[in-house]
Amino acid sequence: MTEQPALQMRKHPDVKAFFDDQSNTISYVVKDPDSHACAVIDAVMEFDPAAGRLSYDSADAMITDIKARGLSLEWIIESHVHADHLSGAPYIQQELGGKIGIGEHILTVQETFGKIFNEGTEFARDGSQFDRLFTDCDTYEVGTMTCTALHTPGHTPACMVHIMGDAAFAGDTLFMPDGGSARADFPGGDAGQLYDSITRLLALPDDMRLFVCHDYGPGGRAIAWETTIGEQRAANIHVGDGATREDFVRMRETRDAQLSMPKLIIPSLQVNIRAGEVPKDEAGDMTLKIPVNKL
Repeated sequence: MTEQPALQMRKHPDVKAFFDDQSNTISYVVKDPDSHACAVIDAVMEFDPAAGRLSYDSADAMITDIKARGLSLEWIIESHVHADHLSGAPYIQQELGGKIGIGEHILTVQETFGKIFNEGTEFARDGSQFDRLFTDCDTYEVGTMTCTALHTPGHTPACMVHIMGDAAFAGDTLFMPDGGSARADFPGGDAGQLYDSITRLLALPDDMRLFVCHDYGPGGRAIAWETTIGEQRAANIHVGDGATREDFVRMRETRDAQLSMPKLIIPSLQVNIRAGEVPKDEAGDMTLKIPVNKL
């Protein structure tokens, strides 16, 4: 793995979470402590598959919060191409501005799913739908706060953990300690890569706050989203307390073979490889495809 970057942990950003109960996704508004600048991470657009209808309750709640606090939105970050919810990034960008960013390996994901969904040549596979493609250890600014993007493949090729001051946003690389880790069986996923990425993440400072993208309340506990690197290293049920790469890969592949596909994977992937835009037919109407026996 690439060596760890130098981090600016002196900043303690304000982090506000927004939970979407349809997909068990946690989105975040992250405010620079020394300015009115902020970033949004992993925004959600709701979709009713039975009715084929979009709605924006979660995104609207984030927009209302940003406006109420007088914040200036500078970045809309996608930690990866989500397979369980549709992105609300372009909807929020239309209302508040900001740049949409994702990891550079979106190109790999676009190529893979461009074939699965039989997208034509009009679908660009160069990441041009996004405003910024981050490379490993790339930095960017949110107000006075220098942020760092770490490439953490395994769940998907384009996964990145974003570090903002003393807060790391894990995407699907890790869940809460009692939730373990994300699956690695989607096209382009790899359990060994996921272990290596988690090992890199766990090498960050113990007291760094860690915010997860999903939580399912294992054992019936209340939904949670904040932990620390130290807590993950000590207690994560999949990788804590010195779990080996071999043991992790065996566990992950066995577990993944028993999982069903996410309910919204088909619409989510078509939308999210386009930075949250819904594909349109020749008449200009929003239209989704259902590939058969491809996933």
